[in-house]
Amino acid sequence: MDSINKKYSMFNFQTILFGKRTYRFVFHTAIVLLLCCLSSISASAQKDTTKKGTTIDITSSYKPVLRNAVKINFAASHLNADTSKPKMNYTVPAQNLFYSYQPISLKPLALQQDTSLELGLRNYLKLGFGNFSTPYASAGFSFGDGKTSLLNLYADYISSKGKIKYQDYSQLNLKGTGSYFTAKNEAYGAVNISQFDTYLYGYDHTLYNYKKDSIRNQYQDINLKAGIRNTKVGEFGIRYDPHVEVDIFTNKNRLSESSLILHAPVEKQFGDEFSLKVEAKADITSYTTKDLTSNVKINNNVFQVAPALAYASPIFSLNAGITPTWDNGKFVWLPNVYAEAHVKEKVFLIQAGWVGNYIKNTFRNLSAINPYLQTLASQTNTKEIEYYGGIKATIGKHFNFSAKAGWLSYTNFALFINDTAKDGKAFKTVYEAKGNNLRIHGDLSYINQDKFSLTTGLTLNGYTGFNNNGKAWNTVPMELTSSLRWWAFKQVMLKADFYAFGGGNYIDKGNVSRSFGGGTDLSAGMEFKVTKMFSAWLDVNNILNNKYARWHNYEVYGLNVLGGVRVNF
Repeated sequence: MDSINKKYSMFNFQTILFGKRTYRFVFHTAIVLLLCCLSSISASAQKDTTKKGTTIDITSSYKPVLRNAVKINFAASHLNADTSKPKMNYTVPAQNLFYSYQPISLKPLALQQDTSLELGLRNYLKLGFGNFSTPYASAGFSFGDGKTSLLNLYADYISSKGKIKYQDYSQLNLKGTGSYFTAKNEAYGAVNISQFDTYLYGYDHTLYNYKKDSIRNQYQDINLKAGIRNTKVGEFGIRYDPHVEVDIFTNKNRLSESSLILHAPVEKQFGDEFSLKVEAKADITSYTTKDLTSNVKINNNVFQVAPALAYASPIFSLNAGITPTWDNGKFVWLPNVYAEAHVKEKVFLIQAGWVGNYIKNTFRNLSAINPYLQTLASQTNTKEIEYYGGIKATIGKHFNFSAKAGWLSYTNFALFINDTAKDGKAFKTVYEAKGNNLRIHGDLSYINQDKFSLTTGLTLNGYTGFNNNGKAWNTVPMELTSSLRWWAFKQVMLKADFYAFGGGNYIDKGNVSRSFGGGTDLSAGMEFKVTKMFSAWLDVNNILNNKYARWHNYEVYGLNVLGGVRVNF
């Protein structure tokens, strides 16, 4: 044990002794190395610095590492249950085809032609013949693509010879309409040439014997029309439709009448509901007679300016305006106020109005009502003021009806009376200074697409307050019109028309007031489509063979039948 301790002690002593020496040696060596390095650096600093220095490239591997994504913790929560019952309202309009309905005046000697049936092709030729030596021809032609231009040409002719002496008539119509379309406008025009021949056969043939040419009324009418309207509303919201119309009307060897009519309507839209409308109109007529003892030349001019403010919404519309009018230099104000309110949208509507207008009693306009007139020695226009109210309604998907009641006040109302001072074959035109009329009108229609349509209209007139004339001569207190069109089969169309009127009053010889009876006229017809190009047609007019007289002494034809073929191409 002692030996071991001695050895261990000597080992430590030697280690310490040699350790100190070793430390000194290492220290001295480090100083020498440091001096050598400093000498080397100083020497290198004195070298040429323009030479490229030593570069050290350090290359190490890089591994991209994505950060740990932070997980979003959603706090789930239950939605509250919706216990309210949804209320869904649907407005489904009635699927009807609405046609403009206008009662057609009955002409005692005219056979009504059917122009409502179109078989789909653009050109057609319709030919036929009937009793009373009645040839009939009608044709229509269409040109253009309908996008940039369109031209339609029409022609028809009919004539008949009745059983009464000189109970003859003929009618020829030629018509052309055309349009040219641009991006924003449509330029349009029309030409209408017609000739209507009839005879004043309403006299006592046992007392008088006239040559046929001496009682002939040959009316010739040439009408020209042209205008331009915008098809798209521009950025200023203005609509316009100025047009001009020229009419030349003559009764051979008796009179001539020419008219120039200028229309300039403009409408400015303000938003979706308001608009300002202004319409200027000039109706200038020159009338000259040829068969009077003292022939006359008359100017009949009416000028109007009609400003109006209009409001329109889905449930209410209003037009509020006035119409300053100059009737042959005489100035009057005419009202132009009317409104419509929807009690239930597209189902029930209430309307009311206070409107006025002038009816120009030119020979052309009067002869369209009564073709058996004497030559006029003067022209006086009728002023009409109407207060009205009414309703319109749609019942279900197919029924529509309207009813309207109005109180009309007339100034210079035109009436027709037989010239009893002579043979009574012609009618004189007289005027009632003041008069009134309670007019009630209603119409009903049932329309099932284009397969079936039935329309009916009733008009009641109650004339009162006539002082210059004892009664409203040759007017009718009631008119009833009805029309039916039914495509019974794919190739067969059936049709029927009915017209009835109530009797009125006329003046007989000796200025005696008498009553004339009413009349009924029932017609029926059919058209059978043989092929796409050919069809056959048949019309039976005045089925009841009622030889009524709408105008005193002028009895109409009885039962007459007309049939033929139609070619579509």
